[in-house]
Amino acid sequence: MDISLEGKVALVTGAGPNIGSGIALALARYGAKVACNDIDVDAAKTAAERIERNGGTAISVPGDVTDEEQVIGYVQAVVERFGQIDILVNNAALLGGKGVLDESAEFFGRAVEVAALGNFLNTKHVGRHMAENGIRGSIVAISSSNGWSGSAGVIAYAFHKGGVNNFVRAAAMDLAPYGIRVNSFTPTAPTPDNPDLIAERGAGGVLERPHRHGIGGESGTESWRRPARWTGQRPPMVPMGTTGTPTDIGHCVAWLCSDYARLITGIDLVVDGGARAKNFAYFPAAAADTAGPLPLIPLDITGELDQEVS
Repeated sequence: MDISLEGKVALVTGAGPNIGSGIALALARYGAKVACNDIDVDAAKTAAERIERNGGTAISVPGDVTDEEQVIGYVQAVVERFGQIDILVNNAALLGGKGVLDESAEFFGRAVEVAALGNFLNTKHVGRHMAENGIRGSIVAISSSNGWSGSAGVIAYAFHKGGVNNFVRAAAMDLAPYGIRVNSFTPTAPTPDNPDLIAERGAGGVLERPHRHGIGGESGTESWRRPARWTGQRPPMVPMGTTGTPTDIGHCVAWLCSDYARLITGIDLVVDGGARAKNFAYFPAAAADTAGPLPLIPLDITGELDQEVS
């Protein structure tokens, strides 16, 4: 099966250096022209430059996914440049946060706003473009393992990712008559494999840094506090011994956006090494004692990865 996105145009929101950039690169390597959006102008530009270094065609379209006028503006900019949009990947989200006892109303509200309006506004305006022009396109929302199961220390993230999951099912019903497919994709915390990110932050990138208020991270110092039970070591808890990388995510999203997935809509595709399927009482063998997955098929051909994917 030779997956090809030739002739298609993709818009990826939240195309920052980790998952978003990996998905954008994958879509380009499979043949799509890609528009990279991020609220950070430099992040959008860097994602587009990474694609071009790898022989693809890309533009940056920075903008705030919660501002309808800006969304309309960058959607129109993509259409003016490339003529159409066939693929939308809703990846923009606020990471991190705190647990329910400590999170601020301000952060909670903004995190939910980015996910809710980001998915809604982009799906609305790209969906209208597709429907009006008879484009039987594909829309993918990036969910998270935190949207399906409970984790300490990320109450806002867990809330909005859970909302993303049902948004996808409802939007899939709205858009099915137009031949437009809407699905979600669930990874779990991947090991960064973007050479730029590795060069900046070292092997493991953002995920190796201490989580001050991450999953099960420390909160207050009151005498009544109970300790979080999360140690921060993910791979040993994954049946296949690895959480994978954005490249793993990119390959699967590209397939989901291809014509081979023409009847797949309203579903969630999980790529997490078996993490979600695992029973709570099952403790996997050490990664060194498992066969593990097949070798990664790389997408970034512009530099050697100076890390082992673990």
